[in-house]
Amino acid sequence: LLAIDLPAPQVTLVTTVVGLVLLLAYATARGRLRDLVPRHPGLAVLRALLLGADTILIHYAFKLLPLSEAYLIAFLTPIFVAVLGFALLGERLSRLAWIGVVLGFIGVTVALRPGTTTLNIGHVAAFASTVFFALSLLLLRRAKAAESDEALVGTLLVVMTPVALLTVLGSTGFSAMQSSHLGIGLVAGALGLAGHALLVRAFRAGEASVVAPFQYSQIIWGCLYGALLFAAPVEPYTIAGAVIIIFSGWLVLK
Repeated sequence: LLAIDLPAPQVTLVTTVVGLVLLLAYATARGRLRDLVPRHPGLAVLRALLLGADTILIHYAFKLLPLSEAYLIAFLTPIFVAVLGFALLGERLSRLAWIGVVLGFIGVTVALRPGTTTLNIGHVAAFASTVFFALSLLLLRRAKAAESDEALVGTLLVVMTPVALLTVLGSTGFSAMQSSHLGIGLVAGALGLAGHALLVRAFRAGEASVVAPFQYSQIIWGCLYGALLFAAPVEPYTIAGAVIIIFSGWLVLK
């Protein structure tokens, strides 16, 4: 909704500042400001930079693509986590998992139909966003035991604020905001803070193989919100591609 009128970097900045203010208020009220300081700053900051890039890119994708298409590409995250874990961490992949990896890309091809559908920079942004998010999840695996939830979320917001600000100043500049934009920004910032805190808590409480498949429910919300808010049609090819990607992700997680 914000991206209709505002540049993507400005959307990121607004929602990040709102989330940071809310987190600081929460930590202050509980007398736990020190919990926001990470024990391993290097790892926490690197993860925050990856998520900052991920957030700016996905906001850009939301501006240029139907929600269902942006979420569809986001479904590749568990597949990229498996591949990057194999390439960077030496994690083993079974033959079944490799079949799932190949099927995942076939599913995206079916959904986006590159020969018949015009691909644009929004698709590139969504793919890049997914890679950055997958890398951040690999770092989360290592950081979750050493850092508190508040430190992981707080570091993200502290790092993202200047990154988003510099991106705004170096690219589009600021656009005038109306009261409706501020209202939506407050809600979006609160939801973003809650969503990321729950994501960190989920990966701390459960195994990645259990948590990751829940991401596939995003296609439901992407199609539903796209239809209700933007009258976006749900193409049969999108559903077919989503089914293939979900099945491929299940194979990878097996």
